[in-house]
Amino acid sequence: MAMKQTGRKVYKSMQGKSVDMDLLRQRNELTPAVGNARVNARGDELGPGGKIIKKREEVLADYYRDNPQKVPHKQKNVQQPAVESAVESNKEDWIEDAEGNFVKKD
Repeated sequence: MAMKQTGRKVYKSMQGKSVDMDLLRQRNELTPAVGNARVNARGDELGPGGKIIKKREEVLADYYRDNPQKVPHKQKNVQQPAVESAVESNKEDWIEDAEGNFVKKD
């Protein structure tokens, strides 16, 4: 089976120019972010002179180590509760009138 290829995000500007968003993001990955956050566009912590103190991977590892309840757990073969049984039980409470509307049994 053929796999769908994911193309680059290329948009047309109002003036008709092509803008490749993925290329733009990669080019500016190491540029310091605007503001007082002291990070670059990638999420690395920056020190004096814009030097990388802590890489993004280390920042995320520290966060998830300190907040274990925030780590998303992958659940395998978890069955969702049956919605159909709730619908079936509610079906008995409703009847269809002459106009085709469903009304509660009195």
